[in-house]
Order: sequence, then C-alpha cells, then structure tokens
Amino acid sequence: MNSIIKKIVDYINGKRISETYPKWEKSLHQLQKAIGYSFHDLTLLKAALTHKSYLRRNYDDHKTPSPFERMEFLGDSILGFIVSRELFFGHPDEQEGKLSKLKSKIVSETYLTMRAKEMDLGKYILLSPEEKLSGGASKPSILSDTVEALICAIYLDRGIASAASFIKNQLLVDYETTVTRNELVNYKSILQEQLQSQNQEPPHYVTIAEEGPEHSKIFVVEVRQGTKVLGTGKGSTKKSAHQEAARQACQKLGI
Repeated sequence: MNSIIKKIVDYINGKRISETYPKWEKSLHQLQKAIGYSFHDLTLLKAALTHKSYLRRNYDDHKTPSPFERMEFLGDSILGFIVSRELFFGHPDEQEGKLSKLKSKIVSETYLTMRAKEMDLGKYILLSPEEKLSGGASKPSILSDTVEALICAIYLDRGIASAASFIKNQLLVDYETTVTRNELVNYKSILQEQLQSQNQEPPHYVTIAEEGPEHSKIFVVEVRQGTKVLGTGKGSTKKSAHQEAARQACQKLGI
C-alpha cells in the first residue's frame, strides 16, 4: 500500500473516528453492497472516503499530503481511460469529435455528481464539522472527487479490470439517455463553437467576486467578448460558475 495512504489509514483506525462516526464501519459494508464491490483491503475504501477537510481538522501534521486528493488524481485518469475505451469500441462508426463530446459529459462534475447521489455516496464521506454543516456531503465538487477516489481505491485493491467493471456497472449504465439532460449540456463549448463559426473574437472568463467563507465559497464569473459582458454566473466552483455564465450568454444570443 502507498505509504502516505497507510499513514492516514493508521490514524483513522486508531483515533477519533469511533467518537464521531460510531456506525462508520457498519456503513462501509452497506456501501460495498450498494456499489456491488467488496474490498479485499478495506483501508483503501476508508482512505478514499476521508475528505481533506477532515484530515486538516484532525490530523496533527498538516503538511502530510491528502490521500483523498492523490487518489482523486489517479482515479480521474483511470476513469478517462476506461470511458474512452468503452466509447471507442461501443461506437465504431462515430467520429472523434462526437466521442470527445460524449466523454467530456460522462467525466464531468455534473454527471459524476448524479451518479454519486444515486449511490448515496455523500453519507459515507468523512468531513470536518465545518464542511459538514455547510452541506459538503451534497456538494458537486466533493461528490465527484469522491467517485474518482473510489475508482482509484478499487484499482489499488484489485486492479484495472475491477475498476473497469465498477465504472461500467455504476457510471456507464444508460449513459446515453443521461447525458442528454439539460444540466449536462456543455454551454462553454457551444458558445465557443458558435463564436468561432462566425469568425468572432472568442469568449474569455473573468472571476469578478468570491463570496462566503473559505469552506463554502461562491464564485461569481463573467464571460466576456472583448470588454462586452455576455453573461454572468455563480457557482460553488469556478467550473460551475463558468458553465452558468456561458448558459446565460447562449440564452442571450439565442443559441
């Protein structure tokens, strides 16, 4: 096991978890049943579900890298590879452009959040009290990151075949119907392509404000063409604020 993950898991096994989450161990068995995967090494699942806010709140060595973020990093790459492979073989007659658009929707924060909510993943994540009170268990950024960390945990536990099976069974079920939902439309791409097709100056995005406390920040973003404001959006991440600004711009321009 990765030494950093082991170090954090040793902490989880030996300290405050039982005080704050007395039924956590039992709930992990419920989660495994829900996702159709049983871990050989349960400590990997624990690491994937321990959000960085919990570590920073409770762990003495704040310089220790968060395994959650490291697992999210690897899980993101595994997800991208498996989705690309499935689309490549599942759509033999589609052009690369169509496959890229499909992939971008499937690996998007919005799509992963939908799937995470279907698994009820939020109730299993260890969060700091502050993050929990601010609704962290339902935040798209946290839920989507946890899905990626979970993919990494499964990969480290039993390899790429098991990770691929989880992705296909939990994330790619009926994906063609799901990705047509309005909230998964990539308005940034639509706006970019529309302006390019008219040989106009491309849009750019400017963060004009950050509202709220550090653990529950709201970003306010404008999408501009030169100095002209095309739309304004708010979101819990800059990415979601960009999408909302682009959606407003598309609506305003009649796209």
